[in-house]
Amino acid sequence: MFKQIREDIRCVFDRDPAARNSFEVLTTYPGLHALLFHRLAHAIWKLGLRWIARVVSSLSRWLTGIEIHPGAKIGRRFFIDHGMGVVIGETAEIGDDCTLYHGVTLGGTSWEKGKRHPTLVNNVVVGAGAKVLGPIILGEGARIGSNAVVVKDVPEGATVVGVPGRVVGANRPVADKQRHATAKKMGFDAYGATSDAPDPVANAINSILDHVHGMDAKMDAMCQSVKRLDGEFSDIKVPDLGDCGIDGGDGGNSPAEPEITGPAGDLADKK
Repeated sequence: MFKQIREDIRCVFDRDPAARNSFEVLTTYPGLHALLFHRLAHAIWKLGLRWIARVVSSLSRWLTGIEIHPGAKIGRRFFIDHGMGVVIGETAEIGDDCTLYHGVTLGGTSWEKGKRHPTLVNNVVVGAGAKVLGPIILGEGARIGSNAVVVKDVPEGATVVGVPGRVVGANRPVADKQRHATAKKMGFDAYGATSDAPDPVANAINSILDHVHGMDAKMDAMCQSVKRLDGEFSDIKVPDLGDCGIDGGDGGNSPAEPEITGPAGDLADKK
């Protein structure tokens, strides 16, 4: 038992750079307190003393703000950072080296008895405010972004964001399974979405910009071809993007029309 407690304390140092010493972790980390209470409540639950186990669980929730049903199965080196508002249901199963942040719910979608809560395989990170619902499986090394709502299985090594949750980018290869490698991989992955996780909105904007630049290059090439055929042809001056103020920096007046020269300008004059 004491060996497991030491292991639970050590894993905090791997995943929280704010941790300074073991005494501080043991006395001030509610996630660790909730885990220790759960280990006791789960042992009592397996003895068949269900009411006493629920009392221990309720006491833990009152002291830490974290609700873990005594029937939930939790593996080694489990870490809850911050912790307030975390809810873990009765039939949830959590593997080794998993991390949850505040506001996470591992909940059910049915009132029927039996398996109704998620299963997290090893090395899973669930970001703040995420809701993982139903008897689904989060594959090894999966990461769930902040506030995502996940109701379907997540492949091994995938990153999921959004409501409803969707996989973004290709699956990452699963990192080394050793504890120190897992901690190094997480780094400051505090909310389940690191800087290398693709942002679907940013990807869409970047795709639009790439398309615009491609169209500009095509238009330039076309203009050069037309000039070679018609020496009198003159381009229409296009305002730079920086000149197109949305607020109308000219005090609300419309921007001046671009000057049109050459044959196109003569045609405009005749009209």
